[in-house]
Amino acid sequence: MAKARNASDSPGGGIERRKLEHVEIVLNKQVEAREKTTGFELMEFEHCALPEIDFDAIDLSTEFLGHKLQAPLMVTGMTGGYGAAEEINCDIAAAADKEGIAFGVGSMRAIFEQPQLAGTYKVRKVAKNVFLAGNIGGFQLKHFTTDRINRVLSDVGCDALCVHLNPMHEAVQKEGDLDWTGVLDAIRALCRDSKVPIIAKEVGSGISGTLARQLQSVGVKAIDVSGAGGTSWSGGVESYRGGRPQAQLFWDWGIPTAIAVRDVSTAVRVPVIASGGVRNGLESAKAIRLGATLAGAASPFLKAQAKGGEKAVRETISRWKRELRMACFGTGSKDLAALRKARLYKSI
Repeated sequence: MAKARNASDSPGGGIERRKLEHVEIVLNKQVEAREKTTGFELMEFEHCALPEIDFDAIDLSTEFLGHKLQAPLMVTGMTGGYGAAEEINCDIAAAADKEGIAFGVGSMRAIFEQPQLAGTYKVRKVAKNVFLAGNIGGFQLKHFTTDRINRVLSDVGCDALCVHLNPMHEAVQKEGDLDWTGVLDAIRALCRDSKVPIIAKEVGSGISGTLARQLQSVGVKAIDVSGAGGTSWSGGVESYRGGRPQAQLFWDWGIPTAIAVRDVSTAVRVPVIASGGVRNGLESAKAIRLGATLAGAASPFLKAQAKGGEKAVRETISRWKRELRMACFGTGSKDLAALRKARLYKSI
């Protein structure tokens, strides 16, 4: 279990310090959305008082990008690139592997700038079979060749690569990258030459159906909407990091997660990951009912790891799986296919 440190104790390198600050802020500060919600509270399943199914026989398994998962859940990318991140990533990856769900590391930009940090992303030593997604910023694609990216992914053992799109987050950072021209073309080139499937993801502001269609057209194989209503990177995190004054104004910026899931899942044929403020198995069930293939989150599992290491992460995953199973039971759904047809009293 990694011990929390103050940002003042962070490494000297700029990117290492930033990565540590991000984790410390999420663990110790209130950075959740203030006024905006995910929208999942607007949905109510019709309760089935006579389910006629065996609770323990409910099948939560699913397939994602050619990999079989025990449950439709993913711990989405959070960290990497500084010393303590290795323990965090290994604890969470090991728990995800044992529970049969997917796992993603945080931005791998640090590897390209400081190759000696590659070990902070290498989890295969403790999670041989986990579905592992790498992570790189869309902006950075303009500066790294696909050959180099492929080598890094192979070295870490990734099954897919998340390309994160975070323009508002960058806009409020004093050190943010602001020239986003050419990013879609860079994603197209990556999709064409990558050795693994590409997943496009936001970081808390959501993806629209219109953008999702563009991303699908250039070869993206899955989309993580990462909507608004959960951790606010553009407002919350950057406010504590001393970002631009506008960070407060854009604290609640973005498309609520439930709206983004509905919009994207009806616009494209590729799998959709619902993340952004998803905090339990019931909300995961609602996301799947709206069209998501997987439900994902980062901060609940990061906080579990900080409190109790791999054991606490595994307990959190297990609780989410049981809550998801309970939602299936309460709607008379024997599997995820049936859950996707469950009746809603209210919907967005």
